[in-house]
Amino acid sequence: MQRRSFISSLIASAAALASTGSLAERSQPSLRFLRPPAALAEDDFLSHCIHCGQCGEICPNRCINFFTLENGLSSLGTPYILPREKSCILCMKCGDVCPTGAIKKVVREAKAIIDNVKMGHARVNKSLCLSYQGKTCGVCYRACPLQDVAIYVGMLEQPHVTDKCVGCGLCERSCIQMPQAIRIIPNYG
Repeated sequence: MQRRSFISSLIASAAALASTGSLAERSQPSLRFLRPPAALAEDDFLSHCIHCGQCGEICPNRCINFFTLENGLSSLGTPYILPREKSCILCMKCGDVCPTGAIKKVVREAKAIIDNVKMGHARVNKSLCLSYQGKTCGVCYRACPLQDVAIYVGMLEQPHVTDKCVGCGLCERSCIQMPQAIRIIPNYG
C-alpha cells in the first residue's frame, strides 16, 4: 500500500509541475524581493552577475540572501533582499565589491543614492495604516534614511511617499502592522 501511495504522490507532483510550468519557465517571480541597491536593470543584472557572493559577504546588515531554485534557474545564486525580514541600510558597500558592475558603485551621499538607487518604491495602504485610522504612529517615517525627502508625514503622522523613495525597505521592515501597511513594490521585471 505504501508503494501505491508513493506512486500516486509522484504522479500528482508531476501533474502539478506540468500545469504550473517548470522552474526554468517561470516568467513571474515566486516571491516579492528586491535586488541590492544600485543593481542594474533585471535582465542586465542577470547577465552581469557571476554569483560570487561578495555583496552578501560585505553587507553589514546581513540583508542580502541568494536564490536557490525558488525563483527559477535564471535567478539561481543571485542576490536578493526580502524587506520585511531584513532591509537595506544603504551602506553602498555591495557596489564597492561587485567585480562585474552588476551592482554599481555609488558614493554614500543622499544625492548620489537618490539618483542611482531604484530598488523599488514604497506604497502605503491607508486602510491598514494606523495614522490614517486616527492613531498617531510615524514608525515608517522615523525608519527612513531619507526623511522629508523620500517620505514625509502629515497630520497624525500620516506617511506620504515621494518619487525620491529608493525602495530600501526600512519603512516596511519597521511597520508595526500585520500585514504591513507600507510595502516596497520592486523595480524589476
